[in-house]
Order: sequence, then structure tokens, then C-alpha cells
Amino acid sequence: MPSPLLSVTVITKNEAHRIERCLRSVEFADERIVLDSGSTDATVEIARRLGARVETSSDWPGFGPQKNRALDFARGEWVFSIDADEEVTPALRDAVLAAVRAPAGPHAYWVTRSSSFCGREIRHGDWRNDRVLRLFRRAHARFTDDAVHERVDCPPPHGELAGLLLHDSVDSMQDAVEKTERYARLGAEKLRARGRGGPVSALVHGAWTFLRGYLLRLGFLDGRAGLTIAALNARGTFLRYRLAGMPAPAANPGERTGAADSTRDRA
Repeated sequence: MPSPLLSVTVITKNEAHRIERCLRSVEFADERIVLDSGSTDATVEIARRLGARVETSSDWPGFGPQKNRALDFARGEWVFSIDADEEVTPALRDAVLAAVRAPAGPHAYWVTRSSSFCGREIRHGDWRNDRVLRLFRRAHARFTDDAVHERVDCPPPHGELAGLLLHDSVDSMQDAVEKTERYARLGAEKLRARGRGGPVSALVHGAWTFLRGYLLRLGFLDGRAGLTIAALNARGTFLRYRLAGMPAPAANPGERTGAADSTRDRA
């Protein structure tokens, strides 16, 4: 059997409420690989019903290592990495297919992502449209080993695709607060390893995150949603630096997967 041209990879845990939308948007791929880390809902059953190849892992090493595991299952010359809370638009689908079918071109492509907060599209602030490297030649790329805010490491040249990747980042305020705290804990580990963190750093970086997102990046133009996002990002930054200044907690093997960079917290 000839090797597939395009593989799609997605990591999951308890994503039954949105995995179907995600997988249906990438039905154009030659193979769709779902790497699940212990879902207790119908995620695995839904993925298999939709024709995806489902693999499982018994532990949770962090977003970067887990995405590399999913990448190792792929057989395509090209790989498109998508998160369970994302959806490929028809225009992006056409751009992806044109790129992988071209006789020559870049090693990887940037994709423009449009995020929403509780169903509302966000146009400003830290959640404004951003670019993510998601389509790449499998032989040239790996994910970084970061536990959170991982990225694709691929040498240039890079291109840019038309169309949008829709990012339904959070479903509710409860979901938003839970993600903020979870990513703060994961990010604190990296800061702690670099000898950073503490109450003063937490206050300074938290305040800067709010001012940057709400004022400098015009988050206030998104109304109440913009204020909420700026406050959540500031809280996440404060917690990350505050926790980094404390002794490391015991490991939690049950971290839930999802969009690792959904908070856009880069402070």
C-alpha cells in the first residue's frame, strides 16, 4: 500500500463534546490519528465511529511530548496538527490540499487562527488572530518538549496558508478558570527550573499582562469579553510566577489535554 500523503494528528482526553466537529473538518486527510490519554467519556468511541485511527497512552508527559507521540504514529509525508477545540474552514482545507500536492515548496506553513470566548469571536487583545505553524513535512519537524505552550520546531523555508483555523477556546467561565489554573501550574514548572518566580515577579508580570492585553492590544474593544480575557490572562500569569516561587508540588498524572496555548499567556 502506498504511504498516505497527509496525516492529521490530535491528542485528546474527555473531548466528546467537540471531537466530532474537529474530526469532520479534516475528513479530507488520508489518515486521522487520535492519541487519547485515558478519556472516561465517549471520545474514543466517537473518533472510531468517524473513521479515525485511535491510539492510547497510559500516562501524561505534557503537551509537547504527547504531540510527538502522536506524530510518531503518523505515516504521511505531510502532517497537519490540530487541537480538539479547533476546526478547519473550507478555505483552509483547500489551501492545505494545494500545498501538499504542490511538487515543491516550503517545509512548513503558518495558519491564521481565529479564537472565540464562550461563543463570541475575539478580534483584539491577547486572543486576537494569531499565527500557528501546523502543516509541516514529517521528516523535518518535531514538537518542542514543553509541558505547555509547545510549538513546532521546523527549519525554514516556511509559507503561509489562506483560510482560517477556528479555535473554540472555552465553553464557559468555569472552563476558562480551570484552564487558566491548570496552565499556570504547568508553566510554573518551567519558570521554577529557570530560577524565576516569587510574589514580586508575580505582581509585576500579572499587572503587565493585563495592561498589555486590555490597553496596548485594544482588548477593551471586545467589551466585557475583552475585560474578562485580560483579567484571566493576568490571573494566569500571576499564579504562574507565584507558584514558581514555591516548592514543586507532587506530580499529577491526570492532567486533561486540550489546546495548550488557549490562554495566549506569553508574559
